[in-house]
Amino acid sequence: MRILHTSDWHIGRTFHTHSTLDHLRIVLDALVDVVRDRSIDVVVVAGDVFDSAMPSADSYLLLSTALREIRQAGAQIIMTSGNHDSATRLGFQSEWAGLAGIHVITRPEQVATPVTLTDEHGPVHFYGIPFLEPALVRHLYSTETRPEQVLKTHEQVLTFVMERIRADILVRGGRSVVLAHCFAAGVAPAKEATDVERDITAGGLDLVPVSVFEGPDYVALGHIHGRARLEDRVRYSGAPLHYSFAEAGKPRGAWQVDLGPAGSGQQKQGQGSELEIEWVALPVPRRLSVLTGELEELLTADRFTEFEEDWVSAVLTDQVRPLDGMRALQKRFPHCVALEHRPAVVMDTGSESYAERINRQTDPDIVAGFLSFVRNGVGETEFERDLVAELLAAGELKEVTQ
Repeated sequence: MRILHTSDWHIGRTFHTHSTLDHLRIVLDALVDVVRDRSIDVVVVAGDVFDSAMPSADSYLLLSTALREIRQAGAQIIMTSGNHDSATRLGFQSEWAGLAGIHVITRPEQVATPVTLTDEHGPVHFYGIPFLEPALVRHLYSTETRPEQVLKTHEQVLTFVMERIRADILVRGGRSVVLAHCFAAGVAPAKEATDVERDITAGGLDLVPVSVFEGPDYVALGHIHGRARLEDRVRYSGAPLHYSFAEAGKPRGAWQVDLGPAGSGQQKQGQGSELEIEWVALPVPRRLSVLTGELEELLTADRFTEFEEDWVSAVLTDQVRPLDGMRALQKRFPHCVALEHRPAVVMDTGSESYAERINRQTDPDIVAGFLSFVRNGVGETEFERDLVAELLAAGELKEVTQ
């Protein structure tokens, strides 16, 4: 059976206030072509189908169009809800959608009841695990857990759920695939997580050890927006679009997983690997580029010409922050959406506070020091020095004559 592993479509997300629907439409059209050209049997979406719990009408239209075209191209679809989704909204009418080959798994009670599809080698059982917030689902399993088995973390919930799935696999036999949406151990959170991947949690990250997913022939993970391989049979596909400059440079695509006739237990007995996995690239409608330099250099240098149609985040290294820098940049880079001022040289003020420094300075020194401070080390001009001296002298004269 040929499976295309995707995740984190985030339909409806904006990129620095710009809609991404048109770009996602381009990528999903390409995905439909992949399904058709490569004879994909099943497309899986491992959570975060939508970006918000209340998707717009246009977001629903994009999803329904994509699902219809994937089905027309010959593949069935299995999707689960992620932490961005409203499980209730995504799962609305899922019972009827399943009759059309679009299987949407959003309810906790569905985790141990697979979607079973069959090829020439027999059944393949797909177990979808929707995002399960421990505080909201632990009461559902209170009669099944032991007193000491309190489900407080995502790891504990997924451990419990996977125990039920493995027990069901033993009864049913055949091959199996699991979909899950989580931070799995083996992914370095500081490197892989971006501002788009809403807390599951961050900082004290609720990591799920990869050992929790022992048993199935393949585990299709979602939540991390870059592709990652934790084990040969446990992978993240990443998101189909770049949704943050932190994701710039990460490839966009999906994993093609060819699941042969033997299950993982048979593979361990030395009968040969029946799992063939290939990365399938998807188009990037508009690249993300982070450009660094002084404003004048960014506006005139030929070496930046190739980035003029990209999404651009500019890092200006001018010693003094340019006035209206964004408007100037957008004349050359119309899709410049972020700007940061990061001077190439930063003045070292030492450990003294500003108040301590001015207490031992003359008035002209205070003004000169202030100008240097706010300009990141660029001091006063000769004109400014003369003007300050004139104003201070005028002030002293006024005090004497009063």
